[in-house]
Amino acid sequence: MVDDKKFNLTTDPWIKVFSIEKNQEETVSLIDLFKNAPHYRQLAGDMRSQDMAILRLLLAILTTVYSRVDATGKSYPWLEPNADSAEPIKVDQDIYAEDGQDTLFETWDQLYQAKGFSQTVTDYLAEHAQDFAFFGERPFYQATAEDYDALVPQNKRVAAGKGQVLVKQMNRRVSESGNSPAIFAPKAGEAKNEVALTELIRWVITYQNFTGVTDKTKVVTEEKFSNSAGWIYRISPVFVEGTTLFDTLMLNLVLVDTRKDETECTLQKPVWEAKSVRAYVNERTAQLLPDNLAELYTAWSRILHIEWQDGHPQIFSAGIPMFDYENAFLEPMTTWRFDKKTSKYRPAVKGLCSLGIAMWRNFGQYVKVHKDDEMHEPGIVIWLRALKERELISQDAPLLLNSIALISDGNATSQSPAVEVGDDMQLQADVLFDEDLAERWPERIEDAIAVTQTIGTDFYHFASDLGTIRNLDVRPFASGMSAQFYEQLNEPFKAWLADLKPTEDRDQKIILWKSKLEKIVVAAVDDVMAASSPRDVKGIATEKHGPLNIFTAKNHLMYNVRKHLELKKE
Repeated sequence: MVDDKKFNLTTDPWIKVFSIEKNQEETVSLIDLFKNAPHYRQLAGDMRSQDMAILRLLLAILTTVYSRVDATGKSYPWLEPNADSAEPIKVDQDIYAEDGQDTLFETWDQLYQAKGFSQTVTDYLAEHAQDFAFFGERPFYQATAEDYDALVPQNKRVAAGKGQVLVKQMNRRVSESGNSPAIFAPKAGEAKNEVALTELIRWVITYQNFTGVTDKTKVVTEEKFSNSAGWIYRISPVFVEGTTLFDTLMLNLVLVDTRKDETECTLQKPVWEAKSVRAYVNERTAQLLPDNLAELYTAWSRILHIEWQDGHPQIFSAGIPMFDYENAFLEPMTTWRFDKKTSKYRPAVKGLCSLGIAMWRNFGQYVKVHKDDEMHEPGIVIWLRALKERELISQDAPLLLNSIALISDGNATSQSPAVEVGDDMQLQADVLFDEDLAERWPERIEDAIAVTQTIGTDFYHFASDLGTIRNLDVRPFASGMSAQFYEQLNEPFKAWLADLKPTEDRDQKIILWKSKLEKIVVAAVDDVMAASSPRDVKGIATEKHGPLNIFTAKNHLMYNVRKHLELKKE
């Protein structure tokens, strides 16, 4: 390490944000970000998945601070202070049971109404400044050479030079291993390993969350374990995006675990408050899911140590045991699927085969459509419902659910990133959580989606007929046309969702969407007809259905569309 290097994340600029006033990117420190969060539209890092990793770091700071003190900086009565430090050491559950949840919701409301974070956040960062130093005796998100050597096998110690991860492997815009060159990376040659310090900091945080499994070095443990991918890499990310960075942070700031009994309260333990790296790794060997969000948000997947040679980083990486995902409902930022084999829930991870499926088509994974559904909603949706029920957010507040997924290549031995996808859908709070009326909006929305999927199937059959006429490999041809058709549906359907209101006639809104859907089908078919060939017109003879040409295929499609939409014609 270069001794004269100094960089502190609390006061030195390293986070990219988009300024509302200047309408351009800025690079800011942690303290500046929290002080001016209402003036930033959003995080603006190198990738959206990087932004998500940093968002969770920011939320870990806020969760830690406001689980200890209220909006005025006053400590909560149920916390017993530690004489040797500012961190509480014990929770009086009896005192918390009286009005703890109400008090935490009040803290959230006071911050939200003030439209800014209190001085307490800055005070916390100043107090813990040594924990956010990127160099020194306790480097941020890293281990010293002494700690690293004490945790790994003797032949993998720093002096041996083994177990290194190159910058181009850590940079998720490149993700190049020694065996598989990244041909379409934004950098070429040796430039792939060049990185500015501020960018390296962002990638270190991102890498802990989106780690692949190409590296083989592990810490020494009594029981064998396999290196795991980063925690966020194996969930189905979903969060709320506000109109400003402050709104985004607040809407995702879960101060109360609404799944638990109101008498339960846990202490927040972010990774930088661990007694030492060795103590942290020792706790992780038990592979127990954290009981608090700050620890989960800052969970490491690797022990990293950085040596500096001529100003260039040499990064050593060793895997540590990861806790399991089954029924890990503490995690608020994921959708869930029920595994019939184990009778447990696991994150509904997005894969390469589901790239073209938009969020709205999986609406039932994000909100409980029927009150008696056994599905498990994302924790962030449960939190938003609690805010709405307590009238802490407006009943007609537009809630933008956002999903950012970094999808692996599916190779079990590498799990290198293959593609990053993002999507969103917006609904009013009183539509998303429509609980009182006989015809709940979530049920009607799910019905509209089911009809839309049926029309999508009709179009797929039309595309299959066209592929048959053209003597093509039908399945990939029809799948391609179907994907293009759904792309034409995405924006109109999302606009329809965002426009829904609880006071409107539900039947009329459904009819409005069905009419729009029919127009989209007609326009898509007209485009195909306009580009038809003589072979499409002549068609082919089939044994079961007689002549098949583009006209008979169109007629069959439109018959099914009108039947399935059940639209009354004048």
